Amino acid sequence: MRTLQEDEIEPLATGAWILGAGGGGSPYDGFLNLRQLYRGGAQVELMQPEELADDDLVAVVSTMGAPLVGQERLADPELSIKPVQALEEYLGRKFSAVMPVEIGGGNGLEPFLVSIGMDIPVVDADAMGRAFPEAQMTSFSIHELQMFPMALGDIRDNAIVITRAASWTWMERLSRTICVALGSTAPTAKAPRTGREVKDCAILHSVTRAIRIGRTVQEARLSHSDPVAAVLKAEGGRLVFSGKIVDVNRRTTAGFLRGSTALDG
Repeated sequence: MRTLQEDEIEPLATGAWILGAGGGGSPYDGFLNLRQLYRGGAQVELMQPEELADDDLVAVVSTMGAPLVGQERLADPELSIKPVQALEEYLGRKFSAVMPVEIGGGNGLEPFLVSIGMDIPVVDADAMGRAFPEAQMTSFSIHELQMFPMALGDIRDNAIVITRAASWTWMERLSRTICVALGSTAPTAKAPRTGREVKDCAILHSVTRAIRIGRTVQEARLSHSDPVAAVLKAEGGRLVFSGKIVDVNRRTTAGFLRGSTALDG
């Protein structure tokens, strides 16, 4: 276990943005929030998955909903911990650590706010390796792990625990409906995972990868070289298109941000 340094926050956000490939919401607000908390004396411990005991209980968190709405309702530790505390109350047990359900986008930074609010470490892992829109699109679903209970909260005094669902797809439908009722954005705590489940079924060391990618971008900019080429080389990527975005159409529908993008190149 080690302490995340303040100069790693920006690379983490940059790497999460790249891994999100447009999903997971913007990490910029989370970056500003986390940096300000650090400057006020807060710190986060980053825990390697191998350090988890098999029976440790790990909270799996994200903000669910439409990113455009989320930009108007900025996250903070007090809001982020609501669903985690609701699950602790329901389970009658404390969490040992927290992890993101997806490393991509703003959700890659969500567990760091929970960590500060609850004084538990962040596990260097996630369940997607990037950012996908629905609950069943995770490594935990692929491994057929249990999908309940799940909790959602909001900026008011609402906290909802879904105690059971027929499948991962049903959990997505139920939680998305609740999310829309809460204003189309809500902090969530997914089904808790044991340390053994994280070690066997999660995407390991994805937080470290995000920081590494962000560092690569930083170094490329400092040397006035191409950050895209630098990341492709460092991560074994492939350039599939080169051009510019000429039009973007976005709309919030049923708790999702949907739309289209026109590329010219």
